[in-house]
Amino acid sequence: MASIDTPEQAAGRDIHAVIPDDFRLESGQRLTATEVVGRLFGPDHAPLVVVAGGISSGRFATQWWPSVVKTGGPIDLSRLRVLAFDLLPGRDAPGVTITTTDQARLLTLLLDTLGERRIDAFVGASYGGCIGLAFAALFPGRIGELAVISAAHRAHPAATAVRGVQRRLLAFARDCGREAEGIALARQLAMTTYRTADEFDLRFSQTPPPAAGDAWPVCDYLIARGSAYAGATSADRWISLSDSLDRHSIDPRAVRCPLTVVGFSSDTLVPIADSRELAAGAPNLRRLIEAPSIFGHDAFLKERELIGRVLHDVLNPLTALQPSEIAA
Repeated sequence: MASIDTPEQAAGRDIHAVIPDDFRLESGQRLTATEVVGRLFGPDHAPLVVVAGGISSGRFATQWWPSVVKTGGPIDLSRLRVLAFDLLPGRDAPGVTITTTDQARLLTLLLDTLGERRIDAFVGASYGGCIGLAFAALFPGRIGELAVISAAHRAHPAATAVRGVQRRLLAFARDCGREAEGIALARQLAMTTYRTADEFDLRFSQTPPPAAGDAWPVCDYLIARGSAYAGATSADRWISLSDSLDRHSIDPRAVRCPLTVVGFSSDTLVPIADSRELAAGAPNLRRLIEAPSIFGHDAFLKERELIGRVLHDVLNPLTALQPSEIAA
């Protein structure tokens, strides 16, 4: 039913779990993919931590969160096992409606493949935090600690408004045969929501371009970010995962494991009021951290010192009683 690939010592090893024939998404649909793929890092028999990030992330956690998931880092690969996974099996899946609860169920296929009944912690940022909340609500007996960063129990209508425009842009460009250009433009729009007005004001001058329609300095930055992303995904994949964010809805009272919530006051996609509401409703809240940042939603990637301290507090107890030889 499942297989484990040959280990690659430094980079981790891929884990493949077969998706059963009777597996249905909440929508009633079936995935075209036949397996879900994760990647396992760290020493055997160490405490197991699942790490998940934004919709652009996947199983290569050391690449998309290199300041955090590394040897000696906040999620220390010398003392912890880390499991990350691809968020939508298969690259091209037109019309798939997938929820964060579906993602949590796919994660359990990987855990079952590994023979792991329970994870010691789940660290989720952005969309990954939504999946962590869904996992904790759906499988309360399979999780120890949960840390949620730049994520909440629901999608805010203002965030849905912007993502809706992105999805229509993606579909329009796809249907016109200009998919890569549409992805680049949608990424440009996304970057304006990931960052803040204060950061843009600090970084970019208002020096006018030569003529109307030419790019201003801030536009040059956005165009570069969009171009770099054009080949990273398909329009259909982005539409499905973006829609998944907007369908996300979890009752905070259902999250009964110890919970740490990190929110940023400048985050327009996940307003700090929603982080507070999540924390207020959770029955086993450990800590709510509210912090300022010029980086907005991307603060989970940029505020390295703060994130490092928070994750040290969450994860250090997992290894405090482990023998020093665990890293050998």
